[in-house]
Amino acid sequence: MSKSEPFRFRLDNATGVPVYRQLIDQVQLAIASGTLLGGDQLPTVRQVAVDLAINPNTVMRAYRELEIRGTLSTQQGLGTFVSLNRVERDQVQHETRLSRLAAECAARAGSEGFSVRELIGRLTELLPDNEPET
Repeated sequence: MSKSEPFRFRLDNATGVPVYRQLIDQVQLAIASGTLLGGDQLPTVRQVAVDLAINPNTVMRAYRELEIRGTLSTQQGLGTFVSLNRVERDQVQHETRLSRLAAECAARAGSEGFSVRELIGRLTELLPDNEPET
């Protein structure tokens, strides 16, 4: 992530997804897409709450859940950072979980009236510009 552009959260109140869940999903997507890297600092709880006009407890809940998962680490007095530790899974488990996730995503998109091709196109847009397609 560019150090000149801090990570920013955005809320979509039309989705019906709870705010804390949106925050969690945005961090996980940013990590998966390479927008956030290990060691990158997230905005403070207070800053996110002010920027989004939400209760600080909502931000704390999202950050705490991500800490429990090992995605974030908070260092007292310094801030909250993307964890440098990556959870290692064996390749079979990794492939199985990815296949299940892809099938769930495709099914959900289909139930919303989108084709798999449209879904893939939108997912491709999430790739950083410098990442080669596989």
